Amino acid sequence: MLTLLPAVDVRDGKAVRLRQGASGSEKVYGEPADAAKAWVDQGAEWLHLVDLDAAFGTGDNRDKLAVLVNELGDRVKVELSGGIRDDASLEAALEAGAARVNIGTAALENPDWTSRVLSRYGERVCVGLDVRGHTLAARGWTSKGGDLFETMKRLDDDGCGRYVVTDVARDGMMTGPNLDLLGEVSSRTPAKVTASGGISSLNDLRDIAGLSDRGVDSAILGKSLYEGAFTLEQAMDLVSGHC
Repeated sequence: MLTLLPAVDVRDGKAVRLRQGASGSEKVYGEPADAAKAWVDQGAEWLHLVDLDAAFGTGDNRDKLAVLVNELGDRVKVELSGGIRDDASLEAALEAGAARVNIGTAALENPDWTSRVLSRYGERVCVGLDVRGHTLAARGWTSKGGDLFETMKRLDDDGCGRYVVTDVARDGMMTGPNLDLLGEVSSRTPAKVTASGGISSLNDLRDIAGLSDRGVDSAILGKSLYEGAFTLEQAMDLVSGHC
C-alpha cells in the first residue's frame, strides 16, 4: 500500500506552498500547527515537515517545528526536511522526535559526511533528490548539484535506503507527477522511492501506486490537499484499495 505523507512547508513561521520551489512564490495557508493537526485528525500516519527558511539559508523555524513534532509525535510519524547539513542540525531533528530526516544539499556537497550518517542512522535518514531533467538542484533549488544517476550510484554504494524524488518543474504546479522520472530512478536503485511534486488528482495517485512493484512505496501530498483537489480521506481510501 502506498504511504501518504501530507506536507507542511514552513516559511517565516507560516505554512506555505511554493511554485516550482521558487523563493517569493509562497501562497500562505495559515499556521503550521493547524495544518499539521488537520492532517493528523484526518488519519495521516506520516507528515513531511519542511523548514524552507533553513533550506534557503534565510533563517530557520527549528524551534517551532520541534514543538510541533513534540505535540504530535505520539499520533504520527514525522519526516523532517530543510537545511539539515551537519551533525548539529541532524541531531536536533532526531532529538525533536523525527522518525526520519531528509537530507538534500549535504548529500550533494558533503559526500563524506553523508556516507557517515547513512551508516550510523540507517533508515532514519533518507536523501532528497530534487531534479530538473537529470540535473540535481541544491540549496533550496537555487544551484546545480550534479548528475542524478552518478549521485545515486554513490549514495547506493553508501547504503542509502530511501530517496525522495521531486521534479522541480512540477512541484506546486498540479500538472501531474513525472512518472518517467520515477520509473527511471526506481529501476536503477534497490532503495525505496518516495514520489513528490505535481500530484493533482486521485488518478495521479493510482499511477504512482502502479509503480509499487519497482519500489515506489510513498507519495508526498502538498498543494493538491491544500487546494481541495481531493481529500486526504479519499486518497487514503484509494491507496488502501477501497475505491
